[in-house]
Amino acid sequence: MPRTYRFVWLDVFTRTPLEGNQLAVFPEAHGLSDEEMQRIAREMHLSETTFVFPEDEATDRERGYRTRIFTTEGELPFAGHPTLGTASHLSDAHGVDEVALALPVGRIPVRFSAREGRRFGEMRQHEPTVGATHDPAAVARALGARPDDLDPRYPVQTVSTGTPFAIVPFRTREAVSRLRPNWAVMEEYLRGTDAKLFYLLTRETVDPTLSVHARMVFWGGDDPATGSAAGPAAAWMVLHGWADPNAPIRIEQGTEAGRRSQLYARADLRDGRPGDVRVGGFTVPVLRGELAL
Repeated sequence: MPRTYRFVWLDVFTRTPLEGNQLAVFPEAHGLSDEEMQRIAREMHLSETTFVFPEDEATDRERGYRTRIFTTEGELPFAGHPTLGTASHLSDAHGVDEVALALPVGRIPVRFSAREGRRFGEMRQHEPTVGATHDPAAVARALGARPDDLDPRYPVQTVSTGTPFAIVPFRTREAVSRLRPNWAVMEEYLRGTDAKLFYLLTRETVDPTLSVHARMVFWGGDDPATGSAAGPAAAWMVLHGWADPNAPIRIEQGTEAGRRSQLYARADLRDGRPGDVRVGGFTVPVLRGELAL
């Protein structure tokens, strides 16, 4: 007899079905091997798929729901939209307003509340670590950008709340959107730094009500929404005066991918150090199914 595993498919960091970043969640993954989870992630063919291993109620509440995140290429210790989407499903399923995930990077709590007539989730990410600054000319070459595309008033700098991103400030949205980066060239540059990925920012937005336009390109192409980068970006912004401490930052992403997303972020600044990083957004369940092995 085949083993069956139910899953739910959500669009994350959006209020509109078929926008945002897609996620498949397997909420009862006991019995799956590492190889099977990797093969299932390839079968789902999304940027990430999550597998939850629930225990008893007291353990899951205190430690968090043990969760593993897989891309089509391998496992991740942390990622933002899988964390928010998985917690959103578990919150709905168990009728609670706070859910924590036990990830390889540690316990990540996500609190849900009513906002704009819908349930809104906000995760507290790990305290940020601020890393090295980068040569803007070298970064421009790696991205295939013109040297004057980058905003010289602000540094290109690595920041991490679990995944280290080189935060790259651009002058205009046009400069961000016209890029056609080559992942092999980007990876060659990043391999010699303390960053794993680039996160591109500009103050010019498509939606004038939003604060920042962002873009993240990786081996899979354009990412519609990158919650693990929005936290470091918020820390970078308060550190360098792009945003006030604890002020809400509304980030648009996914325009270049054809899947518009909105991420909400904020960070504090104390004694010159960013901290208390929060990233939030909405989620939309769009599909439920069952996988037979």
